[in-house]
Amino acid sequence: MQLTTRSARARIRSGGPSLRALACRAVAPLVVVALCCAAGAAQAEAGGGPLALEEPFATDLSGLVILLLLFFSVLTASLHLVGRRRWTQREAELASELTRTRAALDRANLFLASEPQILLAWDRPDGEPRIEGDFSLVADAPSPRRVLAFASWLEPAIAANLQHAVERLLGRGEAFSLAAASLKGRHFEIDGRAVAGCAVVRILDVSGERLQLARLRDSHAQANAALDALRALLDAIPGPAWTRGVDGRIAWANLAYARAVEAADGADAVARGVELFDQALGAEAAQARADSGVWRRRAPAVVAGGRKLFEATEVATADGAAGLASDLSELETARVEMERHLDAYSRMLDQLSTAVAIFDRAKKLTFYNAAYRQIWSLDPAFLDSQPTNGEILDRLRSTRQLPEQADFRSWKAQALAAYQAIEPIESVWHLPDGRALRVVASPNPQGGVTYLFDDATQSYALASQVNAMTRVQGETLDALKEGVAVFGADGRMKLINPAFAEMWRFDPARAVDRPHIDELARLCAPLLDDGQLWDGLRARIVDLPEERRGFEMRVARKDGLALDCAALPLPDGATLLTFLDVTASANVERALTERNQALISAEKLRNDFVNHVSYELRTPLTNIIGFTQLLADGGVGPLNPRQLEYAGFITKSSAALLAIINDILDLASIDAGALELRPEDVDVVEAMKAAAEGVQDRLSDSKIELRIVATDDVGSLRADGRRIRQVLFNLLSNAIGFSAPGQTVTLAAMRRGDEIVFKVSDRGRGIPNDVLDRVFDRFESHTGGSRHRGPGLGLSIVRALVELHGGRVQIDSVYGEGTTVTCVFPIDGAPRQASAAA
Repeated sequence: MQLTTRSARARIRSGGPSLRALACRAVAPLVVVALCCAAGAAQAEAGGGPLALEEPFATDLSGLVILLLLFFSVLTASLHLVGRRRWTQREAELASELTRTRAALDRANLFLASEPQILLAWDRPDGEPRIEGDFSLVADAPSPRRVLAFASWLEPAIAANLQHAVERLLGRGEAFSLAAASLKGRHFEIDGRAVAGCAVVRILDVSGERLQLARLRDSHAQANAALDALRALLDAIPGPAWTRGVDGRIAWANLAYARAVEAADGADAVARGVELFDQALGAEAAQARADSGVWRRRAPAVVAGGRKLFEATEVATADGAAGLASDLSELETARVEMERHLDAYSRMLDQLSTAVAIFDRAKKLTFYNAAYRQIWSLDPAFLDSQPTNGEILDRLRSTRQLPEQADFRSWKAQALAAYQAIEPIESVWHLPDGRALRVVASPNPQGGVTYLFDDATQSYALASQVNAMTRVQGETLDALKEGVAVFGADGRMKLINPAFAEMWRFDPARAVDRPHIDELARLCAPLLDDGQLWDGLRARIVDLPEERRGFEMRVARKDGLALDCAALPLPDGATLLTFLDVTASANVERALTERNQALISAEKLRNDFVNHVSYELRTPLTNIIGFTQLLADGGVGPLNPRQLEYAGFITKSSAALLAIINDILDLASIDAGALELRPEDVDVVEAMKAAAEGVQDRLSDSKIELRIVATDDVGSLRADGRRIRQVLFNLLSNAIGFSAPGQTVTLAAMRRGDEIVFKVSDRGRGIPNDVLDRVFDRFESHTGGSRHRGPGLGLSIVRALVELHGGRVQIDSVYGEGTTVTCVFPIDGAPRQASAAA
């Protein structure tokens, strides 16, 4: 307001001089002319100089001057009158403007004083502000500078914020508005903004309705902040939460609700109006809210394709309803699991032989098992009525099932003292019927007592038996001829028997001092050639290996005794040593070993002799067969029928002998590991036919029929074809030899999984049981009254060749009914080497 008054006054002062200057500029030329004429006239009068004029002209000139002066006077008076009128008018205008300005100033002062406030105005950012207003709002003394000291009348944090806001207003022209409370409890609204190139800050003391409005704004802001915090908290909880509008539709939902209804977020769930529970539950909830204002129940819902159980609560509000649900699926699962465990625990306790009874803090029976009911022979109805501990004791006393006591009341009080005990109390009740019960009263953490009744009658009997058994075992050890000693884990002797003391010439009286194994080793060392025995025993007794193992050793002493020593680990960490005098058996074993070695050498000599003789016989026998065939063919001349018959006999006998020699050589090759198989794809049916061709003459001579049976899928196998035919030939020859004329021999083959099975069956005499176990042995021939003769090598060759192919042989025979030999060959099995078979 002061700025407006000063500008008005400046404009009033500037109006006068402008009119005077105008008048002077108009009259100045006339004044100069008049002065010049006056000067000329004066000079003429004085001396008549060069400027002297003619008299008439001078007279006219004087008149002209006077005329000019008169004109000047008139003009000046006119101008003065015009200027005065303008000045008077201008002064009146300025006076009116001044009046209006003062009125505006008064109104501004009135407006400024109408509210308790302070104004600060800066013309320049680096200049000093002009401060107007009620300074008593922020300071006791009317000091404008105290207003700028924000920290003197505001909280430090608020003062710092205000200082930064003022700096931003001065520097960048950023407006601000904030609410603050002074140190004296006043509330201010502080606004800052740029006005007409100036920075203006208003500090307004809000009181009355404004203060109430400000407080309402603060409360509203706090309520919004609390609401945002509550919604953020509800978004963080795992359970769904929601609010409803007056129309019953979802108005807000948290993230858990959105996930439960498979929505992108809460806003999506609200926009889609998806309900967590089904329509029936929604109607039930609406009715409950209308009736009592609260709906609460356990409600199922489908969440992410799975059915879950929720504890749901909805409360009616002024503008709708609010709901919250917690997932009880895991809790329900845990409850069911707990019930299952409790049920299993109860069943387990019910199966125990130990009687169990649980009493609560009121001393009432809450649980008992079958053993408890049986051990006391109590009525289940009585136990199910939850009697007190004292009532049960009184009933047991009436049936004489408690220990006889001179003062039953004191004994009963002592028994019930377990309810105040901290540690379990154990006692033994000796009942009148001869039973002994071990009773353990264990206080429960939640109050009450758990009783365990264990029938210890058998335990006492077993303890007595153990003591008796210990004495019997001690006497048994003392009577043993075998030396026995037990050493503990510390290496000291625990017990010995007399045989040990006598065997090692140890004084039994020294066993009382529990000598160490090292001391015993020193005492027994003179009886041995070296200390290897006792070093090994010491390692088993004293060392701590990862796994304890036994130790066995035979030792020869200097006095000629042979002892079998054994060290056995015992469960308690001790070690048992046994010494057995095997001098006599060692001598017998030595003799048997020497005899066995002699037999092995004799067998080797026999095998070498057979092999040598077989090779030596094969060459001349081949010559005999060749020359006989040459004679039979007429190569050296014709033969008569008798001579041909004899030549045929020679050929058959020579061929049979050659077959025997070949079998012997094959067995010798197998034993030596020199027989090699030549695997090839063998057609099973063709091999059977080839073997049948080899026995056609025998079938004709014996008048026996051969039947060949093969399944359609028998196919082929990988084997040595020559050896397969040899096996079948030997089996057929053996079956024909044991068959009677007119009988049938069957050769069958089939595929079974990855195996080929050959079976050769006959209906001959069969093989007795006492002979059946030896039929595969070499040179074992049992005719059994049949026409079959041979060295007993056929079946031995069969088993050896089948096992070389990785197969197996089985023989089934019923005496008087016939025999079946089964050979099983692997289809693709790699044949083993002959050395493996040997």
